[in-house]
Amino acid sequence: MKQHIYTYSKKLLTGSLMGIFLLPFLGIGGCSYGISTLQEAAKDSVAERMLLFQRNNGGWPQPGGDPINYDLVLTSTQKATLLAEKAKLDATIDDKATTREINALVSAFKKTQNTAYLKAAENGIKYLLTAQNSAGGWGQFFPDTSGYHKHITYNDQAMMDVMWIFKNITDGKNDFDAVKTLIPQAKAAMAKGIDCILKTQYVQHGKLTAWCAQHDRKTLLPAKARAFELPSLSGNESVGIIQFLMAIDNPSPEIKRAIQAAVAWLDSVKIVGIRVDNVVDASQPKGKDRIVVTDPTSTLWARFYELDTNKPFFTGRDSVPRATLAEIENERRVGYAYYGNWPTKLLSTEYPNWVQKWEK
Repeated sequence: MKQHIYTYSKKLLTGSLMGIFLLPFLGIGGCSYGISTLQEAAKDSVAERMLLFQRNNGGWPQPGGDPINYDLVLTSTQKATLLAEKAKLDATIDDKATTREINALVSAFKKTQNTAYLKAAENGIKYLLTAQNSAGGWGQFFPDTSGYHKHITYNDQAMMDVMWIFKNITDGKNDFDAVKTLIPQAKAAMAKGIDCILKTQYVQHGKLTAWCAQHDRKTLLPAKARAFELPSLSGNESVGIIQFLMAIDNPSPEIKRAIQAAVAWLDSVKIVGIRVDNVVDASQPKGKDRIVVTDPTSTLWARFYELDTNKPFFTGRDSVPRATLAEIENERRVGYAYYGNWPTKLLSTEYPNWVQKWEK
């Protein structure tokens, strides 16, 4: 859903009280001598819009289920509505909500030195600290714990986006050196998050494999989210988790074992000899279709693999797992990524480089 947004600014008064009283005599209002001490804080238009959308608890929402378009302008009525909604408890980390804004705001502060941006970023980070559950993970929403919102959410890299925030704070990188006061909390949160990652790695017949897109926050087992997202092993989300673990300096034996096992699993479940084509098909409800064709030069991975057999499966909105993409409804076939090449770079380049660095 497109959001119409507009910029607003705060003026910073830098002069002394005497200077304020003397403004009419210092070149303001036609006088030819002196200068104004009234200055405007440096602004970033996107950052200003982010301030407007931020909830009182520090997080950001995803109105209508879509990422906020910060390039669009709000009417005064829409602005008033947003201000009135500040207390809503709909903040989320879905589709990079909250983490996206925190990243942008620390960079905006670095460029402008506008402390409003730093404060908003810090409030966002404190929201993430509060949202971490007792298992060390993050649900898709907080404080909303209805339905699958409460599950530990690796889906679309949600939890890993949070973990990168805390790693950047800890390392003082990517403009996060501005939030040094939060380093102790960030280190503790990241340690708990890593522990959660290691504990949720699925053990299949006594062997470590990969991760589901979401895990139960109490049992830590793979869990169901939307109707077409059943408990499974993910050929997509597992990649982002491995990449984060590989970024840790001096990895522990437990982290090394997790990475090695997950990479071995991804290599073992690759599907050689097929590709997915998007085609025009007027007979379909969407006017298009997505089909699987033979291609001996192509290697793909499925989004979902059965927990006990590693067989790929495909599920539509009826929640019934099927053996082929062609068996589910057209709306889901063309609207969701059931196949992808997500692990390609990890297996071909990133993992070998990691092995060379840490497995000598």
